[in-house]
Amino acid sequence: MAETDPGALSSEQQERLRAWKIETQISNERYLRSHGEVDFLLSGFIREVLLRRPENIREFAAEYFTDPIVANRIWEKMREVETAK
Repeated sequence: MAETDPGALSSEQQERLRAWKIETQISNERYLRSHGEVDFLLSGFIREVLLRRPENIREFAAEYFTDPIVANRIWEKMREVETAK
């Protein structure tokens, strides 16, 4: 990866970039908070990776995220959480 050149952007461009990064982070956090299924999807994936320790993580991820059963597991977990409240 190339080194960044701090002089490549004007101070106005740097400020706009900083503001855009902050807005994007806030937007991403709002999205994740309103979509709990993402948390269940990622935590399930990480759990399976740690349990199975696949040799080829990319292949494992492709299989995991395209498995139609994963969606059912996520919705079941979400229902369990809702009924526990």
